[in-house]
Amino acid sequence: MLEGKEFIQKSLELNLFFGRIMKEHMTFIQVSLPIKNSNYILEADELKRSFEGVLFETVEVANGAIAKESIDSNELVTPFTLDAERILEDLTGVCINKDLTLAELQLVSDPDFKFTPSLENYVFDLNNRYINLMQETIDFKERLSTQFRDCDIFMFIYPSMLHHLIEEGQFYLNTLFRLQERRKITEDMLKKEIFWDEIMGEHAQYIRGLLDPSEKKLFQVADSFAELFEKLLKETKETDKKDICKITKKNFQATKEIKEFKGDSTEGIIQCKIKSIINPLLADHTLREANRYLRVLREYLKKC
Repeated sequence: MLEGKEFIQKSLELNLFFGRIMKEHMTFIQVSLPIKNSNYILEADELKRSFEGVLFETVEVANGAIAKESIDSNELVTPFTLDAERILEDLTGVCINKDLTLAELQLVSDPDFKFTPSLENYVFDLNNRYINLMQETIDFKERLSTQFRDCDIFMFIYPSMLHHLIEEGQFYLNTLFRLQERRKITEDMLKKEIFWDEIMGEHAQYIRGLLDPSEKKLFQVADSFAELFEKLLKETKETDKKDICKITKKNFQATKEIKEFKGDSTEGIIQCKIKSIINPLLADHTLREANRYLRVLREYLKKC
């Protein structure tokens, strides 16, 4: 059962990571909708601003409280995040609160931080606010997905990618519910690996689909990662609990490799050296998700 320091840290780290991921989903939706759907653009913007508001509060509370590993993993922000935000804002006109990124870049871990009962209660309430916001966000995404599926709206995004955004939101929401019940989120490791393997494989497919046709070498690399994670996903689904360590090691190595690919790709897109229709923040976004998965795997491997 999660209590005190562990509950506070796990909650804050989860919200710092996924809260940013969710606000960026709203940004990607904004830049993917044609102006005809200004009502949805405005709704996405309102949700994005709601995430930014609660994230500012989370950053303030988390400073000193979160683990050093969370900061060092680059899952919250990377050295590319601020540049990626500036470029996307300049190119599209979408508003991004970069002060939030600057604040996250200043986060520290304090080994002498005091984890008080009053802070625990505050974080519990904060989690509930994220839950309410996530329920609104998932509802919004599902409404868009239904209309997109029925050809009632058009978006400059793959339908499967929109479904991908919904699945990530549901995963986050379910994890929040587990935290509120004080259940250890390291349980059901195989389910986590199945989720993240699917995400990593889909990232490779989307990168492949958004590259310019002239980028043939990158096509091949992206295709190879899509095939690798499809294979690992199948293996993970078939793995018995007694063999978790073996498949976790395989997933860790594959994720390390795709993380390097994503890092190089993000840098190349920011520097305008890669021809694609991948926006720089999306590239950095997928890099942070690989960093998150690596930390999840690394923590579990300590038990192996």
